Amino acid sequence: MNAIVKQCLAGLRVLLVLTVITGVLYPAAVWAVSRVPGLRANAEAVDTTLVAVPRDGDGWFVPRPSAATPPASGGSNKGERNAGHDAVVAERRAAVAGREGVAEDRVPADAVTASASGLDPHISTAYAELQVPRVARENGLAEDRVRDLVAEHTDGRSLGFLGEPGVNVTALNRALDAAR
Repeated sequence: MNAIVKQCLAGLRVLLVLTVITGVLYPAAVWAVSRVPGLRANAEAVDTTLVAVPRDGDGWFVPRPSAATPPASGGSNKGERNAGHDAVVAERRAAVAGREGVAEDRVPADAVTASASGLDPHISTAYAELQVPRVARENGLAEDRVRDLVAEHTDGRSLGFLGEPGVNVTALNRALDAAR
């Protein structure tokens, strides 16, 4: 047999084996584990701050909106020129302004637009600052103490120069648990 044919057949065998392992067996195993009773009971991811975890009530910082329905993730696929998107953003802006007691023009963009996955735990420092008075009032804490917590959970720019600083809402709300 020709050497090239042997190499092609070996490559084809590796391709088929890896396709079965990564395309069939692994997804089937993940699906099976997800169906084990009791493993999906906790809605909040434990020991991670990589996922936004919204909490009920006015005593918590609110993450960015999500188009996803838990436990799934994903964006809405609506662009800024979509009339439906404009209506959703306007509705969210009015709701945030009402909840925070500010004019609609003070509501930051990340308060009304979802991240691509809908699971991003970070909000802008402006959105966190907007929420400080409400969170402090609802938790019986001084605003300065809540601002200190925000500062402790603010991540700098990636690699020191990419993007803007962001506040990890999941970590911040856990710190509020401890401060209460």
